[in-house]
Amino acid sequence: MLQGYLVTLLVKLATMAAIASILARSNRFKAMLMRESRTLGQRLELAIWLSVVFGASVATRVGGHSTYSGADLGLEGAFLAGILGGYVTGLVSGVLISLPALFPAGELLTLPLLAGVGVLGGVVRDLAPDPEEIWRFSPYFDLNVWRFFKDTRNYQRTAYHLLLFAAILVGEFLRQILAQSNLGRENMASVFRLFPPGIDHPLTWVALYLTTVFAVAIPLKIWNNTRNEKKLEEQQRLLVEARLEALTSQINPHFLFNTLNSVSSLIRTDPNTARVMVVKLSQVLRRLLRKHENFSTLRDELSFIEDYLAIEVVRFGDKLRFEKDVAADTLDMLVPSMILQPLVENSIKHGIGGKVEGGTIRIRTRRDGARLRLLVEDDGVGIPEEKLATVLDHGIGVSNVHERLKVLFGNEYRMWIDSRPGQGTHIQIEVPELESNLAAVT
Repeated sequence: MLQGYLVTLLVKLATMAAIASILARSNRFKAMLMRESRTLGQRLELAIWLSVVFGASVATRVGGHSTYSGADLGLEGAFLAGILGGYVTGLVSGVLISLPALFPAGELLTLPLLAGVGVLGGVVRDLAPDPEEIWRFSPYFDLNVWRFFKDTRNYQRTAYHLLLFAAILVGEFLRQILAQSNLGRENMASVFRLFPPGIDHPLTWVALYLTTVFAVAIPLKIWNNTRNEKKLEEQQRLLVEARLEALTSQINPHFLFNTLNSVSSLIRTDPNTARVMVVKLSQVLRRLLRKHENFSTLRDELSFIEDYLAIEVVRFGDKLRFEKDVAADTLDMLVPSMILQPLVENSIKHGIGGKVEGGTIRIRTRRDGARLRLLVEDDGVGIPEEKLATVLDHGIGVSNVHERLKVLFGNEYRMWIDSRPGQGTHIQIEVPELESNLAAVT
């Protein structure tokens, strides 16, 4: 008989672990766990989530006529609601969770018990020296006592854990006391308790109280791991954004520096042309200042390149030519912002700029299934073979584009360079097709 009761307690813990794990998979529930301060609406929303789940556990026990007695987690759910959301969440959850036991089963004291335990959880939450201490709770009483006497500098923290431990025991004790009353219908208890009257084995009672403590601690640990994973994801996202911002800030000053050099060379020799370049530069900078996204359409990128080359054509004249071979179905595809300008700039500076007769820059695009292929090529002086192997890791332009692609796409992109001295350079990029909503999130 004793073994049967202990098995029931294990089933109860397993059920709680399963419920906590299922809730942790919901993005909506994760978002609620990440909040420490909540509006009244958010508290009620949290109460509804917990009431549905733990109310269902009570209904399972009632519907099964106590065959599934280990599934009843009403008291633990009400306490969790209070400690996570405060008085309102605990009170509302306690009332809602008790309904399946109140009306069909006639367990009249279940409502005040669970409502009171929910409020008790709210009181314990308010007494926390730091909201994070709720998530650090350990169900091991001896460890908490040892910490209380050993770490005198953080006695408030360890004292709070002991208080939380005691509050859970008080909740279970109240259930046992109320279960002995006779306010229910004939031959029925006024409050459900896991073990029937007459169980006097001390080990059973110790196991019962410890099970209640662990049934509260298990979801706190599972949900805390979920919170930590979410925090790590957020930190990773912020790190990526900071890295992209740093990379983008390398591009704009580099482009501006080269353009201003071109303007300065024309101020004395051809003031009117210099004035035209300044006007066009202001148009380009205006476009740059309007761009804060990591992605833009290929149409916008090509328009920007045309404005940029209009500045460079003033400098090179007929020596610089530009050709496009752009597939119509690629114009609205999303690409990383400022992905083409550094490559075009490199073609002018290192390819065509060193060639007496000048040259042509070509941009080609095509769709290949769910991927976009970009090609920037020139017929300039080319890259020496000994430098070609390391060109992706050196220089502001090409290496910057390569690094941005790596940050944005991981292993889902390709970038390679083919160059022959005296014949020109081909830079190819292949990236996956992106949806507009995905790019906006990124």
